[in-house]
Amino acid sequence: MLDHVTIGITDVERSKQFYDRALHPLGITRLYAEGEAAAGYGVRPKAFFWIGLKATPQTGAHVAFTALDRAAVDRFHQEAIAAGGRDNGTPGIRPHYHANYYGAFVLDPDGHNIEAVCHAPPG
Repeated sequence: MLDHVTIGITDVERSKQFYDRALHPLGITRLYAEGEAAAGYGVRPKAFFWIGLKATPQTGAHVAFTALDRAAVDRFHQEAIAAGGRDNGTPGIRPHYHANYYGAFVLDPDGHNIEAVCHAPPG
């Protein structure tokens, strides 16, 4: 079982602005900041997703967040793009995973693949 995940970023302020906006539709907010070096996101009281300043960019991470419904996936994608992310897969069904896998993918400012996914049928 995972307790938390940390990804490396190159600009803390830029990344905080991106994640503040992108994760809000999923009910995930910034709970902690460790000066100019890191920030923790989650659902009060637990931060489970952390960003931390690294001198060398680390790319290739893929982090998927659960969305309560498909509308939240859509809002995540819209907000992430508006906050400076790059589309890496528009919201939609991914039947190769399973019949109700509704996801959206965005590359964050450092190139990490960030996803929101809903596993529930439309409703």
